[in-house]
Amino acid sequence: MKTFVKNEAKPHRLRRTVQFIFLGVCLLIGWRFIEFYHSCLGNALPTAARPPGVEAFLPISALMSARYWLQTGIIQNVHPAGLLIFAAILAISFLFKKSFCSWVCPFGLFSEKLADAGRAIFRKNFSLPKWPDRFLRSIKYLLLGFFAFVICFRMNLGDLQAFLDSPFNQLADVRLLQFFLHPSSTTVAVLAILVALSVLVRHFWCRYLCPYGALTALAGLLSPTRIKRDIPSCIDCGKCAKACPASLPVNQLLTVRSDECSLCLECVESCPVSNTLGVSVAFTKRRVRPALVAWGILGIFLITLVYGKVSGHWISSATPQEMAQQIQELQAAQRQP
Repeated sequence: MKTFVKNEAKPHRLRRTVQFIFLGVCLLIGWRFIEFYHSCLGNALPTAARPPGVEAFLPISALMSARYWLQTGIIQNVHPAGLLIFAAILAISFLFKKSFCSWVCPFGLFSEKLADAGRAIFRKNFSLPKWPDRFLRSIKYLLLGFFAFVICFRMNLGDLQAFLDSPFNQLADVRLLQFFLHPSSTTVAVLAILVALSVLVRHFWCRYLCPYGALTALAGLLSPTRIKRDIPSCIDCGKCAKACPASLPVNQLLTVRSDECSLCLECVESCPVSNTLGVSVAFTKRRVRPALVAWGILGIFLITLVYGKVSGHWISSATPQEMAQQIQELQAAQRQP
């Protein structure tokens, strides 16, 4: 007998709560890092502390550190938090598919809001035809492959260590901040184009261009958790497919195995029949409640933070005085004609 009862859990509200928690953390980290940066400009000893969490925005450095750790067993000490956060993201992706993109990433949240704006303006988001969509989706994998090829095959251990210890890598977070604080006209134009495309096409950046999204998608293919549909109770209303941000034909699948599934659970919430759609563990009939996904993601980051602090692999080996001197030297070099 089919029970037309809306799922009691509110996955969308729960996911949005987790997204805003991480957005708040990112904004706090960003604000503290800006304070640290400005305190370094005119002082030999900065008056503000550098937040290690800013290293989450240095994925290339983290990928290099990961290869260095795999080859030597040593956690590189310039941006150690970056490597641990990178490992946490991979762990989340393995356990809960590409959920980092839909539950954690602030750019994912921004992309969703742009898509909402597009629907408000045009009453819908536009979709690309099948073949252009497939071609463009490959770009993020090509970008990831390029970075992986250079880091894993073109650089030997000596080159890798030299770069990780270099002043350029030590100030990678500062250079990233300067990139956004003082954008060039080209940067502004590119960002404006990406924003416009994200308004028109839902998740344009995430779907087609983000290398980090490609990495989490590949890790998610190994995940034991995935969306599963109970065929006997399904009424074939198609609401799940319509709600899916990745445009997956959820209503035609028994199990959603696609690399584009971010476990956002929008399909689960849209289903009008209780328990027809849910997160299941592979090779079992066990269902995973949305709250477990939320607490699992939060727990992995909390464990990562605690481990980093206890093990001494959280704070950069560069002292505040060294950072201040390097920032001032970089600023002086950039002012020269």
